[in-house]
Amino acid sequence: MSNSLPETIRTRVRALCSTTRVGLYVGVGTFGAAIDTAALVFLVEAMSLGTVVSKLLSWELGIAVIFVINEQWTFASYGEGGLRALWRRFMLSNVVRFGGLLVTLVVLMVLTGHFGVGLMLANVIGIGAGFFVNYICECLYTWQVYQDQR
Repeated sequence: MSNSLPETIRTRVRALCSTTRVGLYVGVGTFGAAIDTAALVFLVEAMSLGTVVSKLLSWELGIAVIFVINEQWTFASYGEGGLRALWRRFMLSNVVRFGGLLVTLVVLMVLTGHFGVGLMLANVIGIGAGFFVNYICECLYTWQVYQDQR
C-alpha cells in the first residue's frame, strides 16, 4: 500500500483528470452558482443586507445544494456509507470550500469596490476563480476519488 511519491502523485492527478467527473462537477457547480448568485442579489437588493453578509449566506446555501447533488450524482460511488460519514463529508466540504470562498470573496470585493464591476458579474468571476480550489479539494479530501470506490 505504500506507493512511491511519484506513483501517489500520478494516481491523484489521474483521479482529478476524469473528464466525466469534471463535467458533472461543472454542471452541479453551475447550478449551485446560479443559486448562490440569485440568493446574493436577493439578499443585497431585496433584503438590504451588506455584500459580505449576503455573500456568506448565499455561499452556504449554494454549498448545501451542491453537496447534496454531488453526493448523489458526481461522487455517488465514493466515500463511506452511513450518516456519520455523510456528516463528516458535509463538514469537510464546508472546510475545503472555505479556500474557494476566500478567493470568491476577495475577487468579488476587489471587482465591485475597486473596479466598479457589477455585483452579478463580479460574483460569477469570483466563483470561477474559486472553482479550481474547490474541485481539487473536494476530489482529494472530501470524497477521496483516488481511493477504492464504495
